[in-house]
Amino acid sequence: MTNKRVFIICGEPSGDLHAANLVNSLKKKDASFTFKAWGGDRLIAEQVEVLKHVKDLSFMGFVEVLKHFRTIMRNFKECKAALAEFDPHTIILVDFPGFNLRIAKWAKEQKIKVVYYISPQIWAWKQGRIHQIKKYVDEMYCILPFEPSFYERFQYPVHYFGHPLLDEVKKFRDSGNTLDLGDKPVLAILPGSRMQEVRRKLPVMLKAAQSFTAYQLVIACTTQIPESFYKTLAGEKVRLVFGRTYEVLNQASVAIVTSGTATLETALFRVPQVVCYKSNWLSYLIAKQVVKVKYISLVNLILDAPLVKELIQHECTVERIAEELHLLTQTTDHSTVMVKGYDTLILCLGESGASERIAASMIETF
Repeated sequence: MTNKRVFIICGEPSGDLHAANLVNSLKKKDASFTFKAWGGDRLIAEQVEVLKHVKDLSFMGFVEVLKHFRTIMRNFKECKAALAEFDPHTIILVDFPGFNLRIAKWAKEQKIKVVYYISPQIWAWKQGRIHQIKKYVDEMYCILPFEPSFYERFQYPVHYFGHPLLDEVKKFRDSGNTLDLGDKPVLAILPGSRMQEVRRKLPVMLKAAQSFTAYQLVIACTTQIPESFYKTLAGEKVRLVFGRTYEVLNQASVAIVTSGTATLETALFRVPQVVCYKSNWLSYLIAKQVVKVKYISLVNLILDAPLVKELIQHECTVERIAEELHLLTQTTDHSTVMVKGYDTLILCLGESGASERIAASMIETF
């Protein structure tokens, strides 16, 4: 591969995290790569030139996408221009399917190699996207153990080397990083990474947690949202911790978690959790018609069993969250069963070293 220019596109913080770990592994194997990206702070920390930040890219829900349609169309135009100027040999698309699959089509037409890292959740909805993937994606790398068998049904071979979050958690534990949260047990609140979901769920989560006076409430905040925004919702008395979610989880006794990658991260730290999901009603009603899975949390999806309680939409209330927290904090059997289930989950994810194995495989295909 004479042209070692690689362009990475991810649209949210979890994708940025995985992309950064992949870049780190790729650079270890071949220091001559040049990377540019649409990404976030983690890629920036890997000395990747980030041309557009994830905070300006991610819109959650059907209604939000429609409201920002012009911005999204402008982003497509800007992205294509950036790719044309950089002239990469390969683009690595990280999840973010609504945007990335359209870019994959354009890139294929320009004879740019298309590698997809972290499969879109087409097993949950929009299975028809398999035809776009087969047509425009040269190599697909999955990180969930049930995804290869899904793709087998469509005669599309994929790569699976385990889940890279195992490496991320191991790296954190090896680092010895700590955070002084005092001696009082921690009830961690993970309200999500997008401003609209934090606005919708954090007040409900906080109100449900406030009656648990034996615990200190600690909100794991993203650095992409201003501190003033959190303080407007949470007040001055609740502890806010920015960009150090793992330090919070490492000390947490129990957690309220927004559905997404955070549910799996919480499980890897073996913290009993209540999972919450709430969008605007129109987006929820549309999603209910098209989503074809039994669960929304990665924990339950991977185990194919209801290990953690999922409080979705009308169930995501102060009363229901408090009920589930009471079970986890007052009923030893309940939390013990959940933590034992986490051990099974971790076995399902395979061995650590996924990022290194993925990087080695990608270099072979480049």
